[in-house]
Formats: sequence, C-alpha cells, structure tokens
Amino acid sequence: MIKISLSSLAFRVGLRCAVLGALALVAPGLMAQSGAAVPGKQPVPLKKHAKVASKSRADLKSDANQMASGIRAAEAALTPAELVIAQRVEVGYVQCELGASVTVVADPKLPGYFDVHGKKFRFRMVPVVTSTGAIRLEDTHAGAVWLQLANKSMLMNQKLGLRLADACVTPAQALVAAAMERSPPPGLLDAPVLAKPLILPMSDSSPVSAIQ
Repeated sequence: MIKISLSSLAFRVGLRCAVLGALALVAPGLMAQSGAAVPGKQPVPLKKHAKVASKSRADLKSDANQMASGIRAAEAALTPAELVIAQRVEVGYVQCELGASVTVVADPKLPGYFDVHGKKFRFRMVPVVTSTGAIRLEDTHAGAVWLQLANKSMLMNQKLGLRLADACVTPAQALVAAAMERSPPPGLLDAPVLAKPLILPMSDSSPVSAIQ
C-alpha cells in the first residue's frame, strides 16, 4: 500500500509539473497578444492599426491617380485648328487691374489644354475657333471664357454674367498697347481719307485736263 501511494503521489507531482511547464510556455504568447507586459520582457507594440492606416492612405492615393487618369482619358482630342490656336496662347502669371491676377498653365501631358486659375477660381480650358481671329479659351462646364487680344486679356464668367479679371497684360501685350497709344488705329466713325486727283499735263490734242 505504501509503494502504491508513493507511486501515485509521484505521478500526480509529475503531472502537475508538466501542466505548469506547459502553462509557462504558453503564457508569454497569450500575454503578448493581449498587450499585457511579460515580466522581464518589454511589451511589443501593436502595429496592426498603423499598417491598416498606411494601406488606407495608399489606396486613397491610388484612387485619386486613377480618377485623374480617367478624367484625362475622357477629355477629347483637339482639332488641328484648335491646336494651332493653343500655340499662340500666352502662359504664365498675368497681372490685371484692381489687384487681380490670372495664371495660365499649359498641360504638358495633354496638348491644347490649359489650367487657368487665380484667387477663388480655377478653370480647365481649351481653345475655341473664332471668326474674328481672337484667341479664346473656354471652360464649357463652368461657363468661363479667357479672351486674349493683341493688347490685353480678360476673364469672364458667362453663366454668372461677371467679368472676373480685366485689363490683364503680359509683357508682349504691353508693347503692343504702347505702340497703339503712339499710333492709334482709325476708329469706325472716322471719315475716310479721300485720294487727291491726279493732275496730268494738258495736251493740244486732248480736251481732258485732269483725271479724277
């Protein structure tokens, strides 16, 4: 009986040691997953949320790039006449009257398209063929028009009936404006200059003395 009791006690002690040993191996992993500190070890920070946030930003950036690519693909190609007009558009920062300004930027990836922006406005414009020969850019969706003349430019919003910027002058247009001030072109109401009659020498054989 004593031998049986001793063997049973030894079995129970061995079983308890085995269970405690298994718990000692499993406990650090469980505590690390739950975020609890393990004695003698520094807690491992959880980076799962940071990875998710980073992936979300990457997805948003990818979606924005795809959207921009889709917009460019949807924009129709311009005609040869419109591309010729686009080559005559003056780009860059343009100072206007009353402290306003307009910046015209050509799209390097899509010839003939321009981004026209300033304070509180931004338009996507393309050239339009006109009967007068004036350089005209339009944003049909917003109803905006950029009209470039020889001596000045102006920006209008046809939908609102407003002139957003007027008397916008580039350095090249300033030279033309100065030349027009020195030698103004004739107005529509100015009287035409009549040519003087040509006087021919009188001959004895011809009764005609002058030709009007």
